[in-house]
Amino acid sequence: MIALSDTRRTPGRKLRSIYWLVLLALAAAPAAYAAGGEDEEFDSYKLRFSLFWFNSHPSGTFTSAGRTGLLDLSKDIGFNTYSTFYGKVDLKFTHKNHLYLIATDFDQTKTVVLNRTITFQGQTFNVNSVATGNLSSLFLIPGYQYDFIRRRQFVLGVQVQLDIIDVSGSLRTASQVNNGIPQAAAFSSGSIRAPLPVAGPTVRWYIIPNHGILFVDANVLGMYFFGYGNFVSSQGTVGLRFGRNFAIRGGYQLGSRFDINTKAQRIGVSLSQKGALAGLEISF
Repeated sequence: MIALSDTRRTPGRKLRSIYWLVLLALAAAPAAYAAGGEDEEFDSYKLRFSLFWFNSHPSGTFTSAGRTGLLDLSKDIGFNTYSTFYGKVDLKFTHKNHLYLIATDFDQTKTVVLNRTITFQGQTFNVNSVATGNLSSLFLIPGYQYDFIRRRQFVLGVQVQLDIIDVSGSLRTASQVNNGIPQAAAFSSGSIRAPLPVAGPTVRWYIIPNHGILFVDANVLGMYFFGYGNFVSSQGTVGLRFGRNFAIRGGYQLGSRFDINTKAQRIGVSLSQKGALAGLEISF
């Protein structure tokens, strides 16, 4: 496959810079951190904002309605990693109850020379054609969390949320001459819009005994929808706190991995978004 152009944003050195910041901050954190009372929970807050840079790597396939064709995002279009955002607002309205909203957006376009003939949604794209592929997905996720265990250094809860997804993929070619044969412009697209209920455990553990500087935060969420498909997502980060209100976090996220089975009147999607993430957390 020969890539002609790629409109994704280059992640550059952002992730390495943030990791160096974490390492340098470890020495300064004890002085900057103001410890609370002996019985105070380290994870005590009412409102929390989290904003991350996400170095996403998309992969997967779109299957035409009725299984009449397949578009592979990696093999056919060659999508690579690109930068996007991941944000969360968390309202802890009682000692153990949370309401939250998560938002993330993925959008990438790439132009390639096709290495095979592709049939997708009733259109045929011939081998060696110059084609432009696009992947766009928006996730809006309202959710509820209940903390079964809430101790000074450890929190174990369950999250129940509704993943409202809007995913679309398209492929287009302009009018061109392919192997001496004139070809008309072609365009084909497919999209999935669905609310997917998912649930799973979440944990936050402050590692150093009697000191809330360093912590681990992780969750695993998923659901099986029988004949419709399945969904799973997970996230794991290490965080470093500065005082009561501010923390930096970095780790890895399987942002989403879901399969929606094709039907006669519905396209099928198998899509994964995963990669490193790093960002800030502010609590009040």
